[in-house]
This record gives sequence, C-alpha cells and structure tokens, in this order.
Amino acid sequence: MRAESTILHVDMDAFFASVELRRRPELRGRPMIVAGGERGVVLSATYEARAYGVHSAMPMARALRRCPTAAVVPPDHAAYRAASVEIMKIFRDVTPLVAPLSVDEAFLDVAGARALFGPAPRIAAGIRRRVAAEQNLTCSVGVAPSMFVAKIASTRCKPDGLAVIAPEEVLAFLHPLPAGALWGVGPRAEATLTRLGLRTIGDIADTPVDTLCRALGEAAGSHLHRLSWGIDERRVDPVSTEVTVGAERTFATDITERAVLARELLRLSGRVAGQLRQRHRHARTISVKVRYADFRTVTRARTLRDGTDVSQMIYSTATDLVADLGLLGSGRGAAAEVTAVRLLGVRAGNLVDAGAGSRQLLLGERPEGWAELDRVADRARDRFGADAVGPASLLDPPVGPPPGPP
Repeated sequence: MRAESTILHVDMDAFFASVELRRRPELRGRPMIVAGGERGVVLSATYEARAYGVHSAMPMARALRRCPTAAVVPPDHAAYRAASVEIMKIFRDVTPLVAPLSVDEAFLDVAGARALFGPAPRIAAGIRRRVAAEQNLTCSVGVAPSMFVAKIASTRCKPDGLAVIAPEEVLAFLHPLPAGALWGVGPRAEATLTRLGLRTIGDIADTPVDTLCRALGEAAGSHLHRLSWGIDERRVDPVSTEVTVGAERTFATDITERAVLARELLRLSGRVAGQLRQRHRHARTISVKVRYADFRTVTRARTLRDGTDVSQMIYSTATDLVADLGLLGSGRGAAAEVTAVRLLGVRAGNLVDAGAGSRQLLLGERPEGWAELDRVADRARDRFGADAVGPASLLDPPVGPPPGPP
C-alpha cells in the first residue's frame, strides 16, 4: 500500500441530468428524469427524483409510478460527450495520469503534481471548484492510497462530496461496509457470501482464503480476500484502463420476428465496430443484452482469440450469442416468431490498442476482406455523411408488390 493517499476517483453527480439542468434551470429543485421514451429505462435522474426511489436502469413505467410528477427529458449524448471532454481537460491540467472509466468518471494519480499544487486533498478540492465554476456541474471525489478504495470513497460521499482516506484508515473504513461494496461482488457472489454468513468486508477479511476460493473459485476468492485487506496494486494507466463501447435500442413495440432482430443486431454491431475504429481500439470480448417484454434481462458474452474492430466479426459473434438464447436460427425447424423482445444491445469490452499484437490467420484466410470493406465505408461516411453507405439488408424494404415481368 502507498505511504500516502495520492489516487483520486472523480465521479460526476447525476451527470446526464446535471448537464440537462444547465440548459433547463427552471427544472432545478424538481424531480427530473433523462430517458429515451416511456418504453425505455432511466438513464439518469436528479437527486430529487432519486428520493422517490427512481434510479438508473429502472423501467420508465415503474419510475413514473414512483414519481408521477417528474419531468422527463430526452437524452442528448452529444452534449454529454462535449461536457466530458471539458471535464477531462481539467483533470489533465493537473496530471497526465488520467484514466477515464466512462464519460463521467476517472481515476487520477496526483503523486507527481503535489510539488506544484499541494497535497492530494487540496488538489481534489481544487478540481471540484474548477468543475463547478467552469462547467456549472458538481462532482464527488474519493482520495485514497489505491484505486478501489478511492472509488468506494467517492461513492460514499455522494453527492457533491469529498472523502479522504489515509493509508492508516483504510481498514477501519472498509471493514464495516457491506460485502457488495467490493469490486467483483455481483448479486450471485453476494448471495454465495451471504450463505457463508459473510455480510461485511470485515467478514471476508477474517475468512481463510481457502474457504473463499472453494466457494467462489480460485481467482475470485483470492482477489476478494486481497481487496478486503486493502491490497490493490494496480496503477493509474491512461492507456490500458479498461473501458467498453456499446450500442442498444429499446423498440417502440415489442419485437417477435427473427428477421427484425437480425437486422437490428447487424445495425448495432456496425455501430459498435465504428466506435472501436474511431478510438483505434480492438475488442476481445463481445457481449449481447436482451430485455424481454416482461423486463427479464439476460446477457451473454464471448471472448475471441484475437481482438477485432471488424463489423462482420462482431455481428457474427453477436448472432451466435443471441442464437444461443433461441432468438435467431435458420432451417425448417426455426419458428418465424420468438419471445417478445423489448431491448437489444451489443457491447465490446476487453479493449486493446488496435496496433497491439498480431493476428494469426487461419489457413486460406485473406488478411483483408471485411476489414477493408469497413475502412472503405468509413471513408465514404466521412465524406458524404453517416447514412452514405451500409449493408444492403438494412435498407428499407420496397413498398407494394414486386414489379412484373417487362
């Protein structure tokens, strides 16, 4: 563990909603929800709406039952990206060691900035003042000797707070917290821990690591045991910090036709591949998300041998994953309709630099092909617009009967 707390985790407060309030000041102090329509889910909510139990990813129908007086505004992702760029500039004015996790949060290592700006708590306070003054937004900052403790600290001081955890305070801070606060403890792992009577991080710390490994697996058990003792040796790396890119769509009406799902999967895969190429990144893990009409949500993921930014490769992998759920298929036995689907999403993770490593070709495989087609399409879109070129199967079908013979 570091001798000093020099890691910051900066997390914007209700980011999408706060950006909307900058141009809708009349909504300040009122419950407000950012969502993509009544059939979608909550993307962000003001703290006034959260007081009613509204939270991100909640179905809008449920959110409006809990808070029927909430104002609902559509998302403007371009505005959120623009605000994020300016916020990240503020961070990089302090240190080059900035590792964004998403558009609204980042880790900073300010060890090298102390000679110029003072101790880490003063740096954190200065960042909060600049974000408020220049962007009219608030953020919460955790200061700690490690990344995961800093992230937990920022969560515990929301909204608009600053929490400083000194190295000698780490265990006293961590051990009373619920086990679910640890990175890597999802609902399934938390249920396993609860069955073992382990409800707090301190309980995990006091449990032999062999017991944890038998219950959770070797990697997860040893990982959680180390975190429970405040051991996190990762460094803030602006290049390699894990991020994901994705795209999803909530349908205006529930979809039951395989052909419609296949077309949308192709569209989403192309969008994800385009984001990867823009960022000069390759993805090794492709995942899909399906939300059914009854709001049951399932995800499936597959890790590839080599990273990719090729639309067809991502689409092929996503198709296999969705087919495993019984939603796609071919042949005489495949039904034309499937269980009604409300939302479909594709996500790419486990990202690496596009130039990192080399790919071993399969016997007879061309080194170009689909990748070259993507690059040609990208150049056409840059010159003529986003809709200039795309797969023929995404074109609107013709209206009316097919033409007769000449």
